[in-house]
Amino acid sequence: MIRMLINLYILVLFIDVILSYLPQFRSQPWAMWIKKAADFTCRPIRQMLPPDLPFDFSPLIVIFLLNLVMYAW
Repeated sequence: MIRMLINLYILVLFIDVILSYLPQFRSQPWAMWIKKAADFTCRPIRQMLPPDLPFDFSPLIVIFLLNLVMYAW
């Protein structure tokens, strides 16, 4: 059950990354919900990374950490 929830959250993170490249969907209510759900874990990681990176690596780091938790479980 926990692995399924982690996989579902990883899917939400992937959808958020894809939606970040599609600005026409940013004002949709479902897209804003996905953004809030993804920012719940990405924001603390984003604050620890240097601000001058050309790409946002926080979803990648969160997915890596979630996979570590999932495989350790």
